[in-house]
Amino acid sequence: MHEVTLLLLVLVIASALIFDYVNGFHDTANAIATCVSTRALSIKGAIFMAAILNFAGAMVSTKVATTIGKGIVDAGHVTQLVVLAGILGAIIWDLITWYYGMPASSSHAIIGGLIGAVIAHAGPDVLHWWGLKNIVLGLIISPIVGVIMGFLFMVLLMWLFRKQAPSGLNNGFRRLQVASAALMAFSHGTADAQKSMGVITMALLSYGLIPTFDVPTWVKICCAIAMGLGTAAGGWRIIKTIGKDFVKLQPVHGFCVETASASVIMGAASFGMPVSTTHVITSAILGVGVSKRLTAVNWNVAYRILWAWILTIPAAAIMAFLTYQGLTPFFGR
Repeated sequence: MHEVTLLLLVLVIASALIFDYVNGFHDTANAIATCVSTRALSIKGAIFMAAILNFAGAMVSTKVATTIGKGIVDAGHVTQLVVLAGILGAIIWDLITWYYGMPASSSHAIIGGLIGAVIAHAGPDVLHWWGLKNIVLGLIISPIVGVIMGFLFMVLLMWLFRKQAPSGLNNGFRRLQVASAALMAFSHGTADAQKSMGVITMALLSYGLIPTFDVPTWVKICCAIAMGLGTAAGGWRIIKTIGKDFVKLQPVHGFCVETASASVIMGAASFGMPVSTTHVITSAILGVGVSKRLTAVNWNVAYRILWAWILTIPAAAIMAFLTYQGLTPFFGR
């Protein structure tokens, strides 16, 4: 029995790192789609920068990891199989949405996966509904704030530089956009790598290897490396959806999108709120697009993105629920 539990712990850690890797290439577009589409950076240069800064951002805080690890369910109701099924459910949904080029939220996926696995193991009564309400509330509010911030940033800049020719303005902001894309990549690391840190630490606590929920340094380093490598692999399908198909962007627009998004994401991370980087940046793009005119937005793409957002938590929960049921005959409950 001990050998089975240890095997499950190893599988949990490996799956969490794979999730971080998938998160990296799935969400690469969050940091670099706009600067690639405006030609502020080459694709290779943008990916290299994003990979390095994703790693750096992942090392600076563990508040979001604590929220993920403690805000959904008590550690007493968590087994290695629960965590494994939750991660696998999130990975399956991430890969489905990546294949179809949809920027769905990895944050939603891991939360949905854990919910589905916990329900399969012990039923819905053991969930922390108050904690889940706060998590989901943050995930709902952050896109709204992203739209507002993107719109206001764009309007403010257009007013400040209203007398400057568009060509000169874009040339100047093409250089500034490199800095804003770097800030966005860093903020992506602070927010998204911590989801895997949280589930690995949850598994270590369940196994008894650590006495309290404190993220070990080696977990931080491994998750940061996995996300950096995933980012380096790139997510071309989603880069095209966000950076080209959704709203046609110029450098000044990309600067507004990235600065607004990074502000929202880093502000939320400082409070331990696991917001979705995907939701925030696509919402900021929407805000910037609307500031130009309503017809600047490809509303068909917006409709598809909205459906991906709506479906992610329940779909990942279903994937994890079925995964738990499928694994139970081999590992027990």
